[in-house]
Amino acid sequence: MRWLIILALAIGLAWLGATVKLGNRTFFEHLQAIGSSPQVQDLKHGVEEKAGPAAERVKRGVQKGFEAAEQAVPDGGVGVGPGVDASASR
Repeated sequence: MRWLIILALAIGLAWLGATVKLGNRTFFEHLQAIGSSPQVQDLKHGVEEKAGPAAERVKRGVQKGFEAAEQAVPDGGVGVGPGVDASASR
């Protein structure tokens, strides 16, 4: 019952944001105008420039972790953990 109330509120807020004018635009039209402004585009490019190398390092680290895990578990031993007989899981 609680999730029905939350769903009804979300639908109501979405409808209001799309139809009720706040000045000459709806709420969603204001958000779209803000998002396409030069200041926000500059912010977006600055974040991509600064966070891009860090994100790439994290991606490489995760990939190396997966590669190390694959080498540590022979034959792709999914479902086989310590103390588990490998022949029992196949």
